[in-house]
Amino acid sequence: MALARFALKMVGSVAVVAGVAGIAMGLWNSVCDARNTQSVWDALLSQREAAPASFDPAMVADLPEIGQRYFANAIAPGTPLHQVVRLEMEGSLILNGREFPMRADQVLAPPHGFVWRARAGSGLIRFSGSDGFWNGRTSWTRFWLWGVLPVARIADTEDHARAAAARMVMETVWAPAALLPQSGAVWTQTGPDQAEVRFPEVPGVEPMHLTLDAAGRVLEMTTLRWSDANPDRTYRLQPFGGRMLAHGTHQGFTIPSGMEIGNLYGTPEYAPFFRARITRVEY
Repeated sequence: MALARFALKMVGSVAVVAGVAGIAMGLWNSVCDARNTQSVWDALLSQREAAPASFDPAMVADLPEIGQRYFANAIAPGTPLHQVVRLEMEGSLILNGREFPMRADQVLAPPHGFVWRARAGSGLIRFSGSDGFWNGRTSWTRFWLWGVLPVARIADTEDHARAAAARMVMETVWAPAALLPQSGAVWTQTGPDQAEVRFPEVPGVEPMHLTLDAAGRVLEMTTLRWSDANPDRTYRLQPFGGRMLAHGTHQGFTIPSGMEIGNLYGTPEYAPFFRARITRVEY
């Protein structure tokens, strides 16, 4: 009996040690993730030009009507054409049918990349982490429950990088200077209120499609995104996009400030997973 009690104590001690070691390893890995994220964040911010050219409507005189309409609303004449933007936002993430409150900040510097850092959840379910894309080669999704248990940790796969690049292209609506033809964007009018925008310098990404109102505000944006967000969990091109619910003007740029985004947009299977309101913008 004494031997059995000793053996049980040893098993319990090993379990405790293993648990503590696991927590310590989780904490270490989450700290390393945060450091790596910060290094890319700083690299993206370093892309900001101190004194870029200013917007002149003549820059878009050769665009189709839909492009001229967009820029007449999106960039005031004389606005410095910064392509790097810092954002803060709040809203919700919808995961497996459950909605979690979310706060996030982001740096976006097309075509170089983006970093999105978020905290979400409530009660016993609180998670934080980041998505990122850098220089066409590095990408990741890393989120941790309570900063200890990994709930998503994917990095540097070809499939993930292609999906992340598509996200960056869609989010250029927050950095309108990146949509100028001088920045490499190619505009085609596809309907009275529709435009297709291509980015030849970003390989492996399908065109973005915009629907504008009469004033030139973006109402919808869609693309075909390389994604495994489907029942088969298989990467393939599938509809992605959403509705713009509000707009705001910041430092001469008018951008969407409220949005609802999801996979399979425009199909019966559409389910938004992201609703947000922009609370701060800095170019």
